[in-house]
Amino acid sequence: MTQDPPSTKQRLLAAATEEFAAHGIAGARVDRIAELAGVNKERIYGYFGSKQKLFDQVVARALDELAEAVPLQPGDDPAEYVGRVYDFHRANPALVRLSLWEGLHYRDGALPGEARRSTHYERKVAALAETFGAEASPRVGACLLSLIGLAAWPVAVPQMARLLVGAGPDIDLRAHVVEFARQAVAGSLPNA
Repeated sequence: MTQDPPSTKQRLLAAATEEFAAHGIAGARVDRIAELAGVNKERIYGYFGSKQKLFDQVVARALDELAEAVPLQPGDDPAEYVGRVYDFHRANPALVRLSLWEGLHYRDGALPGEARRSTHYERKVAALAETFGAEASPRVGACLLSLIGLAAWPVAVPQMARLLVGAGPDIDLRAHVVEFARQAVAGSLPNA
């Protein structure tokens, strides 16, 4: 059974993901995205309207992939969740880079689709709070932010990970991150 070839829009999104992850929104070039996708650059404007809107859609799509691949449900072991997030980012480092570029671009301004994203994170905080037997709160949100950072940081700054930990098999960084999360959570939120 043969698979249908990717649509023009899918090819553009894939090419844009690669380009934006490598160069950010300011450094990305529409010409390179179009060339990578094998289409005329006018197709970008036809499908997305602008480079900014394309960037926003690429980031939203990448976050949706993460949310689908690594859900957080009430009762999930937070440390194992960290391991799954770590695994996802190791296999898909573009999302971490896109998130960093998005942060540099928007800084603390409003994000496109912010209400939808806020709702998504509120559900994650509520799930984590339920796991702790607590109410959702900024403290639980801070815990979730720390857990996600713990999982993503080695991929966000691979040069630092290499310099601090080395490139050899001396340490299983995933196992370390999971165990560190387990110990941190065990000691930090008894009355969240």
